[in-house]
Amino acid sequence: MAMEDWKVDGKKEEEQEQEQEQEESEQVVNPWVVSAKEGGKIDYDKLIIKFGCQKLDESLVQRIERLTNRPSHVFLRRGVFFAHRDLNEILNAYERGEKFYLYTGRGPSSEALHLGHLIPFMFTKYLQDVFRVPLVIQLTDDEKCMWKNLSVEESRRLARENAKDIIACGFDITRTFIFADFDYVGGEFYRNMVRVGKHVTLNKVAAIFGFTGEDHIGKINFPTVQAVPSFPTSFPHLFHGRDHLRCLIPCAIDQDPYFRMTRDVAPKIGYQKPALIESLFFPSLQGQAGKMSASDPNSAIYVTDSSKIIKNKVNRYAFSGGQDSIENHRKHGANLEVDIPIKYLGFFLDDDAELESIRREYEAGRMLTGEVKKRLIEVLSELVERHQRARSAVSEEMVDAFMAVRPLPNMFA
Repeated sequence: MAMEDWKVDGKKEEEQEQEQEQEESEQVVNPWVVSAKEGGKIDYDKLIIKFGCQKLDESLVQRIERLTNRPSHVFLRRGVFFAHRDLNEILNAYERGEKFYLYTGRGPSSEALHLGHLIPFMFTKYLQDVFRVPLVIQLTDDEKCMWKNLSVEESRRLARENAKDIIACGFDITRTFIFADFDYVGGEFYRNMVRVGKHVTLNKVAAIFGFTGEDHIGKINFPTVQAVPSFPTSFPHLFHGRDHLRCLIPCAIDQDPYFRMTRDVAPKIGYQKPALIESLFFPSLQGQAGKMSASDPNSAIYVTDSSKIIKNKVNRYAFSGGQDSIENHRKHGANLEVDIPIKYLGFFLDDDAELESIRREYEAGRMLTGEVKKRLIEVLSELVERHQRARSAVSEEMVDAFMAVRPLPNMFA
């Protein structure tokens, strides 16, 4: 290689490294941290490129509608679930008459869920209903014990409390198994963890998850725990004899690193690669530079909030794209790209025509910020009150029933 070529290649490599460092300084997305540079927002197109997943296009949404003979979920229609891995393979298999199962989860670190936590469960319920398939829900109480410095006992208690909120989403008990890691890990599940662990080097897990020499060894091994629910043999009481059953995982895109690792290992140990369908983050009330945080009560709407609290949070903290005066607003209209009330209505206002009307009138300045926030308060209050009624009906015995290790005889019926 000529010296000039070496210099050019070296310069390109240096420029690429600088660009990567700049991107990483602008946004950080991993299973534990989601943030964008102050004043910015998460660039999902860059995430798709960085993670190597695929954009979920309109043709896939239409295909789901055709196969299920049901209207698509609002989260599909509006691009809340926007990326995937091998979703087309799952749909091909379903069209051939083959079965699959769903897997999603929750890391129980707080007493109650906020609306961002509900997104994957609301969507997973839709998938369970329209495809009529079984579902396993993992409660990673061990993860939160290690990352949040919670005691084992407190982590287990929070897992049961979170299970009540999950059950309140309306899952079919004849097709759903909820398990907590502290109670379930063992047997074939643990054997699969060891199989995965033997194929993931310390260098690889450090590169994927950013672990350092200061992280304790429990963290380094945890990714195997979240990986193996992707494999049907981890649940012999459910899928005995169905070793090649496909798995579809609905989740937020920050969980993608776990399953990039899993998909790399799966063929090496004789399993199908899990497919994923991945969502945007539900933004903080204060803006789009991160996701709702359970550690900041003013950034989030909780399923335990009263209508009065919801009204106060939306009016005080929801970042507005409206102008600084009524006169300027009437003249220039709202900036919908940064307006959080509009973003939230995009998640939870079912009526497409009403949403489009609000967007049009607000952007033109004919509708004021206060009017948009008023409508959002109505929508969120109704959603939370409905969830609270459902949760109040979930007894300890019902939690035990969902978490019982049992066969599901009619799970594919």
